[in-house]
Amino acid sequence: MNDDVWLFSYGTLQQEGVQIATFGRLLEGCADALPGYATVPFEITDPEVIATSGKKFHTMASPSGNPADEVPGVVFRITPAELAAADTYEVSDYKRISVRLKSGLEAFVYVGA
Repeated sequence: MNDDVWLFSYGTLQQEGVQIATFGRLLEGCADALPGYATVPFEITDPEVIATSGKKFHTMASPSGNPADEVPGVVFRITPAELAAADTYEVSDYKRISVRLKSGLEAFVYVGA
């Protein structure tokens, strides 16, 4: 039985270096969008995440209250073990939730905690 899950990324999890460091492989994904959300800049203070992503400022998705808003990104099919690795990569200012993407897929995404 295939227990893979979908993970939507609008930020650094799309970067090849972050994928190699986090999952040990490059992910294949498809363009999608997260409706009803907008992004804001967010300063990362975890030195390991900054070293992995090469960025001190990431973006954070938050509900916008406007169904016309959407955050573009990429949806990846990953294993539950890889989802756990993504949980480890993301700092505590983010929380993982389940959402319905514009395509209709149910996916996990990290948003503001």
